[in-house]
Amino acid sequence: MEISNWLSLAGGLALFLFGMTVLSDSLEEAAGSKLKDILEKLTNSKLKAVLVGIGVTAALQSSSAMTVMLIGFMNAGLMNLQRCIWVVMGSNIGTTITAQMIAINVGAIAPVFAVVGVFMHMFASKKKTKTIGTLLTGFGVLFMGLSMMSDAMEPLQKSKAFLHLMTTLSNPILAIGFAAAFTALIQSSGAAIGILQTLAMKGLIPFSTAAFMVCGLNIGTCITAVLASMSGDRRPKRIAAFHVLFNCIGTLIFVGIIAFTPILSIVQSFSVNAASQIANFHTIFNIGTTFLLLPFDKMLLKVIYKIIPERSEEEAASYVSEKLPRTSASFIE
Repeated sequence: MEISNWLSLAGGLALFLFGMTVLSDSLEEAAGSKLKDILEKLTNSKLKAVLVGIGVTAALQSSSAMTVMLIGFMNAGLMNLQRCIWVVMGSNIGTTITAQMIAINVGAIAPVFAVVGVFMHMFASKKKTKTIGTLLTGFGVLFMGLSMMSDAMEPLQKSKAFLHLMTTLSNPILAIGFAAAFTALIQSSGAAIGILQTLAMKGLIPFSTAAFMVCGLNIGTCITAVLASMSGDRRPKRIAAFHVLFNCIGTLIFVGIIAFTPILSIVQSFSVNAASQIANFHTIFNIGTTFLLLPFDKMLLKVIYKIIPERSEEEAASYVSEKLPRTSASFIE
C-alpha cells in the first residue's frame, strides 16, 4: 500500500469515529431527560432492562456510549448494579445493528443523509430540527468514512505481508487477541467490525477467521468502559468489570460451540454475502451470550463483588438491597 492509501484509510476511520460520536451525542441531546427517565423507570425487570439496552444502544450505535452513560448514572446514585448489568446485556445485542446496516449497504445512500442533515442544521430555525439535522449528518459521515476505508484497502489484495498476517490469524487465539487489541486501540467495535466486513467482502479474510475475530472485538470494546470507570468509585468499576467478564465468558462459550458444532457452516448457509455472514454471526454471538447468561445474573453479581469487594457498610447495605425485590421507591440508592 502507498502512503496515500494509508492516509485514506486513517481518514476514513477518523470520519467513521467522528460520525459515530456526532450521532451518539445528537441522540442524547434530542432525547434529553427522556432517556434518563426511560433508564430509571423501565429497568425494574430483566426483560424490560434488556429491551431498553437493545433499543437505546441501537439508536446510539454504540454499546460503549451506553455503558459510559450507565457509569454516569451509577456515579450519581441513580441506578444499582443489578439493573445496570441487565442493560449492559441488552446493549451488546443493540450494538449489532451497525454490522447489519453495513451488510445491507446502507452506505450507498450515506451522502444523501449527510447533505440533508447539513441543510437542516444550517437553515432550520428550531433547535430540535437542527439536532435532527446533526443526527443525520453523523449517520451519513459514519458510512462515508466506511466507504473511504473500503476504497483504501483495495491494494491489500496484492500485499504479501498482509496476506501472511491473515494466514497467521487463522489460529483462533491469535485472531481473538488481535481483534481485541485492535478494537481496544480504536475504542469502537462498530468501526472494527466494519473494517472486518470490508476485508471479508474483498476476499482478504475467511469467515472461519472472521468469526473468532468477532469474539475478540467484543472483548476489546470493553476498554472504553474500563477507562470511563477509572475516575469513579468502586460501583462503576463493577460495571466495567462485568462488561469484561460477560464478553470473556461469551467468547469461551462460542469458541467451544465453533469447535464442536457446525455453527459456522449454518451461518454461512443463511447468506452468500461475506458482510452478512459476519453480521449474522455477530448478532448470534451477542443474543446467544445474553440469553445463556441472563439466568445467572445473581451469580455473576456475586463474582463481581468478589473481584471488587465492598469497602464500607454503606456499600454492603447497597449490595444486600440489590438482592431484595425492587419497587419504584427502592430504585434510587
